[in-house]
Amino acid sequence: MTNPIRPTDDDARALAQDLMAQARFAALGVVLNTGAPLVTRVAFGLDPAGAPLSLVSSLSTHTGAMLANPNCSLLVGEPSEKGDPLTHPRLSLICRASFLRHADDGYSALAAHYLRDHPKAKLYIGFTDFAFVRFEIVEAHLNGGFGKAFHLGPQDLNQN
Repeated sequence: MTNPIRPTDDDARALAQDLMAQARFAALGVVLNTGAPLVTRVAFGLDPAGAPLSLVSSLSTHTGAMLANPNCSLLVGEPSEKGDPLTHPRLSLICRASFLRHADDGYSALAAHYLRDHPKAKLYIGFTDFAFVRFEIVEAHLNGGFGKAFHLGPQDLNQN
């Protein structure tokens, strides 16, 4: 059987980086304390260095799951209205979550940066139950469309 994974090239890196830059939401996968998986939709953005982040409430199930087990994954990339959704590119990010809370250094600067791309978050970004979750990319899997699969590392996404 032939390996369906292509060697990572500059086109794959550029596509993956573009998918991250364009995304405003993502599917987040976490593991609950029961061992069961949970997938939910979260807001998605990039910090000034280009690393993925989201703004989450401590009241949500997915935040509790990431606090207990920081291993998680994100899926970015949306199909267009035309064509088979499975032929459109998408990027799966395997990550470790860490949190930046209101009292932490850098929160205000990150909040100002985040609000430029997510202005509606102004309604809740100041609530004390909200915090930023930063996603450290461990590895990534790019499906660039039919027959275009790639494995990427953090360095391919400018994460080092």
